[in-house]
Amino acid sequence: MSTPDEVGEGTVSGNQVSIPAHIRRRFDIEDGDVIEWQIVDGELKVEVRQTASSAFEDFEPGASEEAVDVVEEHDGFGLE
Repeated sequence: MSTPDEVGEGTVSGNQVSIPAHIRRRFDIEDGDVIEWQIVDGELKVEVRQTASSAFEDFEPGASEEAVDVVEEHDGFGLE
């Protein structure tokens, strides 16, 4: 059996388990991600499926093909 790269402990509470912060950071585990538990050849394996996404994840500033003049848009409303 090989030596683990990192060790961490979590606590089981009801049907939930805590994941140590350094492991969450290393694997970029965030709220909403799915943890898949597998038993393979008598060993417990864990896989993370990242499903959470930020509202602006795909946003690229200036990606619009058409520039908007906000002053002109404001004036178009007839406001002073």
